[in-house]
Amino acid sequence: MSSVQIHVAFDVLAWLAAGLAALWLSRGERIPFPAVTMTIPYLAALMCGAAAGAYVLGSANLWLSGQAGVARSIEGAVFGAIVAIELYKHHAGIRTRTGSRFALPFAVGVAVGRIGCFLSGIEDFTHGTPTTLPWAHDFGDGVPRHPAQLYESASMALFAIVYVVAVRRRNAFAIDNGFYLAAGYYGLQRFVWEFFKPYGAVIGPFTLFHLLSAAIVVYAVVMIVTAPTPRTADEHAVA
Repeated sequence: MSSVQIHVAFDVLAWLAAGLAALWLSRGERIPFPAVTMTIPYLAALMCGAAAGAYVLGSANLWLSGQAGVARSIEGAVFGAIVAIELYKHHAGIRTRTGSRFALPFAVGVAVGRIGCFLSGIEDFTHGTPTTLPWAHDFGDGVPRHPAQLYESASMALFAIVYVVAVRRRNAFAIDNGFYLAAGYYGLQRFVWEFFKPYGAVIGPFTLFHLLSAAIVVYAVVMIVTAPTPRTADEHAVA
């Protein structure tokens, strides 16, 4: 299979894994997530924001790194989706939190999708910088590099495990703030891994994705700090 075919295959697997994770929590485990109605305009804003962020910010990072062409970015998709949804909610007058059900699908999707990035080789431009560490990987150019994609995949898999344990124990904070916990954790770990990427700097040693990561972390912290009063155990039981 070519690198493009591998990437597409794992993109599909990531979506399937995310969907199954969501179904398992809501139907199998019957986790009492806050009641939210997913309307067509909401889903349209989510998808359009994710697509725009993925391509615009992915391509911008490519150009800032001295590379030509068009690229997609997982982090760009996350950032774009967040901005689009918050703008939509503001316009529609929606004040409730709507992201709790997306925490596990988000973490699982990234964990699976990054494996596809790793297997796609040097052309994918998601590899790490050269290193002499024993787990360095040759992506096809003869240079041992950090398998940065696997760092991210393992990080998000770890989050998924901890999150599942928490929500299965009916931890109210984890259930109600799951997406913001996932987003904040994603931003933090991604900020660290960016130091092992060959991307062009924007400010000092920081790349475009460093700045996006920091913005996502700030967003998550603000949303958690300003969260409404947690639901009681009785409210969780009947949700």
